[in-house]
Amino acid sequence: MMGKRRKWLPCLFLFISLIVAGCSSDETGGGENSGEAKGENAEEQVLNIANDQEPAGLDPHKTPAHSSIRIYSQIYEGLLTFDENMEVKGQLATDWEQPDDTSYVFHLVEGVKFHNGREMNADDVVYSFERILDEETASHIASYFSNVEKVEAEDDYTVKFTLSEPDATFLSYLTNASAVVVPKEVVEENEDLQQTAVGTGPFKLEEWVPDNHVTLVKNEDYYIDDQPKLDEVVYNTMKEESSRLSAIRTGEVDLTTLSAKSASLLQDQDGVNIMDYQSLEYSYVGFNVDKEPFNNEKVRQALSLATDRQSIAEIVWDGDAVVSGPVAPSMGDWAIDVSKEELYQRNLEMAKDLLAEAGYPDGFETVITTASTYPDMVDTAQLLQQQWKEIGVQAEINQIEWGEYIDTWSNTSADVLVGRNGSGTDPDRSLNYFFNTEGSANVWNFSNEEYDNLVEKGRKTLDKAERKEIYAQAQEQIINLSPNLFLVSPMNYVAVRDSVEGFTPYPHNGEEIVEVYKK
Repeated sequence: MMGKRRKWLPCLFLFISLIVAGCSSDETGGGENSGEAKGENAEEQVLNIANDQEPAGLDPHKTPAHSSIRIYSQIYEGLLTFDENMEVKGQLATDWEQPDDTSYVFHLVEGVKFHNGREMNADDVVYSFERILDEETASHIASYFSNVEKVEAEDDYTVKFTLSEPDATFLSYLTNASAVVVPKEVVEENEDLQQTAVGTGPFKLEEWVPDNHVTLVKNEDYYIDDQPKLDEVVYNTMKEESSRLSAIRTGEVDLTTLSAKSASLLQDQDGVNIMDYQSLEYSYVGFNVDKEPFNNEKVRQALSLATDRQSIAEIVWDGDAVVSGPVAPSMGDWAIDVSKEELYQRNLEMAKDLLAEAGYPDGFETVITTASTYPDMVDTAQLLQQQWKEIGVQAEINQIEWGEYIDTWSNTSADVLVGRNGSGTDPDRSLNYFFNTEGSANVWNFSNEEYDNLVEKGRKTLDKAERKEIYAQAQEQIINLSPNLFLVSPMNYVAVRDSVEGFTPYPHNGEEIVEVYKK
């Protein structure tokens, strides 16, 4: 089993446009926001967004929480990004070459300035990736770049990456919101970037008032003409969905994520448009496979056979979700058809037989831990409690607040944890990052040599058809080994006031606002 190194916090948060269906009627997201969102000014282009969680920090190399990513992704930039069709394109790199299977040379955009006024150059790229790979940073994306042997500045605007072996994921991972370029002097001055932010992106950090709001302002020196169109963006912290629902109705905010249930309440609301898209996320049950009885593969398989995923889609998500494996169906033909998998066919008798073979003929008692602030997770836990009871498994539910949940996830201190993950933009993330013995987000103490060899082979296989075959095998293996039970992939909903133009959410990027303006 792997060592007890600090694993990384849920991408769970990352992918997640987590949508809270809570109902506290008195929360408005902070005193200053009561009745009117901050920054409203008829002469300025100000966008008010309701944020469903407080940022967990702003250091892009250290913080994977989605409530943080949606903010720092407006501030920082990387070498590459995705266009609307999920095709890789340059961001801080104008173009790149691949002299051989293990070398990449990137040419940088010239004249790009950090928000502190200093010009960004190749040394900053070298520093940023050395920081990501430094064990002391404990970056959640270190394993993405574990094949990077060397990063060199060939001149002020040219950077060369040398890999230890071919890596089919390399360009895709360079588009990650955390694989960004940061200025060394700001890191050294502040020790990290959790409370400050100095990037090259279209918006600059103006202020962060804890538990209330984060304000970004336009980068007047941005190197792309006519971007951004907004003067100011205010992320108002509103943890309760009822608060966000009220705020979008009254026009206090211009944009927010909502659950399917709340989105349906706005269907006939004047001045509000609902946008939806199939997410790249999936809900899951994670097991600490070092602990009894979950160290027994047959126990995990029995719980899979006792789980009715379709009812979770119908009850928790109002039918707006599809049954999913470790690679969400919105990843297209990278995802296998899980409906044919034996462990997805609910079979209580087979589940009981497996429990008996594992030494638990009468079932056992356990605790399901989940985040109290996310009703979909609580509802999922309650359904699992009912379903597993049918094979003799008596489960209590432990609801904990978000900060404690993050610690519980990272420290593997719960035996059974309900949450949500994101498939990312390459199947390697779903299969290697979360379940390889050395994966940065493998918090389950899971280790299987055969599986590791398979997903590592997939990563260095450059032929796409061959990669698909490898990842199909890996999906079947991980479903059968069941360190997690993969449940359903939901639709995401965004409510947008009709005064907002230029906003289009995509499965791989639901937060892009650089072309947004208000009419």
